[in-house]
Amino acid sequence: MHAIIRRYEGVDGTRMGEVAGKVNEKLVPQLRELSGFNGYYLFEGDNGIVSSLSLFETTDQAEESTKLVSKWITDENLASALPNAPKITSGKVIAHSKDVPALV
Repeated sequence: MHAIIRRYEGVDGTRMGEVAGKVNEKLVPQLRELSGFNGYYLFEGDNGIVSSLSLFETTDQAEESTKLVSKWITDENLASALPNAPKITSGKVIAHSKDVPALV
């Protein structure tokens, strides 16, 4: 399995609801159509930082997702909400667990 993390800085915090809504409604369905898709998570940090984690079977599939996400940001007119190119970290997953504990 291959993971790719995209870290966006300088995000317009007033538009997080819009970004999250479009991710759920439009981006995630497109990612699900990509070969090797295993998951996508978007999370908001402090100080205008938003990160995403995508999981795919191969490096090539993960790289294809980066192209899709970049085009999607442009197509959805989100360049002003996500004004900076993401810092990308990617690599082979070397340890993982699919067990998810119950939320308390």
